[in-house]
Amino acid sequence: RGTSQMKSPKRAKSRIVKRSVRIDGHLTSVSLENQFWDALKEIAKERGAILRDLVATIKAERRKGNLSSAIRVFVVEHYGASSPSSPTPRTP
Repeated sequence: RGTSQMKSPKRAKSRIVKRSVRIDGHLTSVSLENQFWDALKEIAKERGAILRDLVATIKAERRKGNLSSAIRVFVVEHYGASSPSSPTPRTP
C-alpha cells in the first residue's frame, strides 16, 4: 500500500547543563537548559550583579519547588514583565 509519512518539523534540542553554584558557602547543583543559563547571565549583567548572587536571591525568595524550577519561573517572569504585550500578572 501507498502510505505517506508526515515528517514532523525539526525542533532545536535543549540540552540540560548541570552547574555548581556556591551559595552561602555551600555548593548547590543546578540543572538548566543552556537557554536559561544564558538568560540568567544576561539578567545578572543587566542588574550589575554576579550570577551566584542572583541565584542566591532567587533561592531565598522562592515559594516552593526546586531551585532549577524557581530559576526558570524567574526568567520567564522577568522577560514576560518586560514585554509590552504581556498580560498584567494577577496577585493571589
